Amino acid sequence: MSNLLPITLLLAAMASVQAGASIAKTLFPVVGPIGMVAVRIALGTMILCIVMRPWRARITSSTWRPLAVYGVSLGVMNLLYYLALSRVPLGIAVALEFTGPLAVAVVASHRLLDFCWVLLAAAGLILLLPVAHVGVGIDPVGALYALAAGACWALYIVYGQKAGANHGAQTAALGSVISAVIIVPIGLADRGHALFSSSILLPGLAVAILSTVIPYTLEMIALTRLPARTFGVLMSIEPAFGALIGYVYLHEWLTAVQWTAIALVILASIGATASAQQKIPVAV
Repeated sequence: MSNLLPITLLLAAMASVQAGASIAKTLFPVVGPIGMVAVRIALGTMILCIVMRPWRARITSSTWRPLAVYGVSLGVMNLLYYLALSRVPLGIAVALEFTGPLAVAVVASHRLLDFCWVLLAAAGLILLLPVAHVGVGIDPVGALYALAAGACWALYIVYGQKAGANHGAQTAALGSVISAVIIVPIGLADRGHALFSSSILLPGLAVAILSTVIPYTLEMIALTRLPARTFGVLMSIEPAFGALIGYVYLHEWLTAVQWTAIALVILASIGATASAQQKIPVAV
């Protein structure tokens, strides 16, 4: 029973992230995915800065490089993920993006058994992607965006651990500032003054809270109370949350083949994470 609370908090965090993504997707027709990610990052960064006061962090010549890569990968990851959401269902985008942390877990483990997890994930990808007329025929550009977001997620994990070792809890706020410096100007160039409309800022604030503030807080609490391996295994079911919330809020019904593919990716991620020996930082 001692793990019941942190497990519940972690499940709530995953639901919150996907709920925020579903709200963001409903705003794409108004400001597009680029404008929406700019709003989310800008508002989320402001909230994190107020709470964590990153200006107190001491950044030296030896610590800024991993922090810079962490921040850039964070911003580009979110941009590519929203671009993927504009073309493919939420559950499929999450499953494809999850190839990033899966790859990190496999590399960290160095066990022969991990070839099984790679094969499982590959089978899931073949079912999802339009490969040799086997896949379900989702938008190929959207799939590439999601896979690229997964690659950025892998960088986020590796360099987030290095940056976190130097700056602790302030790492997320510092990384968000870096990502905002990169992504917000792109969003402004894409949509301009439309981003400042109250009809966008208010739901954008909800997206920032649901996708950044709430999950970051809940995941940090869970991470301090759960073994890292248990935390990683539980996080592996996030594609299922994406598929379920995509269906409930966005009416994105997936086929049996797509559900099977997502299940294969989840099983691969659970297996690889259970074999790995390292802690996986949370995404914001």
